[in-house]
Amino acid sequence: MVLTGRAALVAAIGVVVVLLAPAPGFALAGFCLLLAAAIVVDLAFAGAVRPLAFHRSGDTLVRLGQRATVELLVENPGSRRVRGLLRDAWPPSAGSSPRSLPVDVPSGERRKLVVTLHPTRRGDRASVAVTVRSMGPLGLAARQGRHSVPWSVRVLPPFLSRKHLPSRLARLRELDGQHPALVRGQGTEFDSLREYVVGDDVRSIDWRATARRHDVVVRTWRPERDRRVLIVLDTGRTSAGRVGAAPVPLAGAQPSGGFLSPTSALPAPGWPRLDWSMDAALLLAALAAKAGDQVDFLAYDRAVRAWVAGASRTELLSTLVNVMAPIEASLVEADSAGMVAAVLSRAKRRCLVVLLTDLNPAALDEGLMPVLTQLSSRHLLLVAGVSDPRVAAMAATANSTPEEVYDAAAAEHAAGERRRMTARLRRHGVEVVDAPPEDIAPALADAYLALKAAGRL
Repeated sequence: MVLTGRAALVAAIGVVVVLLAPAPGFALAGFCLLLAAAIVVDLAFAGAVRPLAFHRSGDTLVRLGQRATVELLVENPGSRRVRGLLRDAWPPSAGSSPRSLPVDVPSGERRKLVVTLHPTRRGDRASVAVTVRSMGPLGLAARQGRHSVPWSVRVLPPFLSRKHLPSRLARLRELDGQHPALVRGQGTEFDSLREYVVGDDVRSIDWRATARRHDVVVRTWRPERDRRVLIVLDTGRTSAGRVGAAPVPLAGAQPSGGFLSPTSALPAPGWPRLDWSMDAALLLAALAAKAGDQVDFLAYDRAVRAWVAGASRTELLSTLVNVMAPIEASLVEADSAGMVAAVLSRAKRRCLVVLLTDLNPAALDEGLMPVLTQLSSRHLLLVAGVSDPRVAAMAATANSTPEEVYDAAAAEHAAGERRRMTARLRRHGVEVVDAPPEDIAPALADAYLALKAAGRL
């Protein structure tokens, strides 16, 4: 039972009447009995909420920044009309609206209500409960009941770096020799034979074909295909730090080819490093799949959080975004030894291992560096990290106060330590990509294309 604001208003008016009455005691008793009787009558004629039946339908997948619609069908099998308010409760990050809905369901009938979700975070968003308040005819009291009506909407990563994919695909076509200018890439897979022209590398001359044709013939090469790329996502504590300004898409943005238009982004509070790394991983996966390589995915901190292997090139992106959506950063130090063991057990043959982690010198000294040679000796290793643009901004501030001098010195020291760690990794034969949040995805794609062009995959 719930008393409404109208009951409180009636009680306030009654207090005034009692104070003005010649016999306040009798007036108070009579007024209380009258108000109690009115409340009982109101509750008696209010529709029952417990027998109500609910059915859900609507969206189960939505990209971060887009809208999801969930429909709630309310069925009243009772003998009285249910009229009042309904609240469909969701977590705050689901962004449900409106907060409450008017409901009016006659006996034996059903009504459909619609709730719109504007998620602000990636992951699974589940409904909490449906609460119905059935008002009496006098509006003094209401019956209230809570129902569990399960429904979950998975909020997928937005893949905003997709805007960089066309330009990288154009460069990939140049490497494959499919560009109209017929630019040949350097690789190790034989492509075709053609006549020698001045400037060709003499080491590419095919002497047998030259003897057969009585003309100098050279081999042309193309970047390797059907190579394996293993993307490893570090989900330890360092991936939880927020950096940059997250470009959350507009809620009303229209999808373009299944993804959000890159022009529909607005600056918002920083994303965690984990989300920036996911965005870079999606761009790399899309590019590698188009290049004909097999892409696998591993998320790890102290245990395997996700593993994708053998996905077809047409289903790779949809599989990855579904797997990435519920992954959250664990506030524990990543087990680098366990991560390397997990990689080695899954990648028996030499492949490109792309490790998306934070280039934090202290964390790498204690974690990755002691086991680095185990991985780099068997695979081509590329380590990519998201730098914090605030550090560069602090180092560049005008040193007009002691606090600014201290901040600039600390930022410069941190940047220097990061550069030294990058140099150490490269001395071990590791490729390194260190870029701010907005640039990490295209920089990682460029590094992959450079390895393709050099024939190192």
